[in-house]
Amino acid sequence: MKHFKKTYYAYLTILLCCILFMGCVSSKKINYFQDIENQKITESFVNYQPTLQIGDIITINVSAKNAEAALPYNLFEAPTSPNLSPVPYIVNADGEINFPALGQIKVAKLTTIELTDYLTKRLLPYLKDPVVNVRLINFSVSVLGEVKKPGSFRVSNERISIIEAISLAGDLTIYGDRQNIVLIREKDGKRTFKTIDLTNKDLFNAPHYYLSQNDAIFVPSNQTKVNSASVGPNTSVIISSISILVTLLAILAR
Repeated sequence: MKHFKKTYYAYLTILLCCILFMGCVSSKKINYFQDIENQKITESFVNYQPTLQIGDIITINVSAKNAEAALPYNLFEAPTSPNLSPVPYIVNADGEINFPALGQIKVAKLTTIELTDYLTKRLLPYLKDPVVNVRLINFSVSVLGEVKKPGSFRVSNERISIIEAISLAGDLTIYGDRQNIVLIREKDGKRTFKTIDLTNKDLFNAPHYYLSQNDAIFVPSNQTKVNSASVGPNTSVIISSISILVTLLAILAR
């Protein structure tokens, strides 16, 4: 009987250890941006600006000292209310927009700042001290998968990082795979897939740290979630079996 008790307690100890080890996860798979103390941010990314792409929607407002002289360079919707709404420009398949008086203008691959400077110079012969304001109004990113609030998020300031996008989605759940996040990007008619590791500090200097309009971030499930999904239907049976086994061993050990 003493030998049986020793065997019982040995099996029980092993069982409890297995349960504990199954619940343990290395912090290296959870913590973001490890060993970041000596990281230096590359200057080129600090001044990042997105470029215009085919299908983008922009608004352009032109003003000058002589307000009437600037009117022909602004397009407005039919007046149905005292406040006129500007007509947005859609970048066509050739990467161009049709601007009043200036005709077809190639805007794809330009930043809004570069387009502003270009239009200002082109309008100088026609307007005194022209002021041009260009805004990209369809800048949005999507975050899907193992996040708390998946969805599409509009960005008003034309600049957002991967970290900010994930924050808008409420951060990753405990089941999110932080080392294999997928960035899906469509640019110049091509779709690319980039794997992102949130535990690696080098992300801050990666060329994809700042997102482009219409980027999508997918957070896959980690192995814990995958394993729990496969065991899920039989979990109650397994727990019941273990409980019965432990009870029987306890009775026999008396």
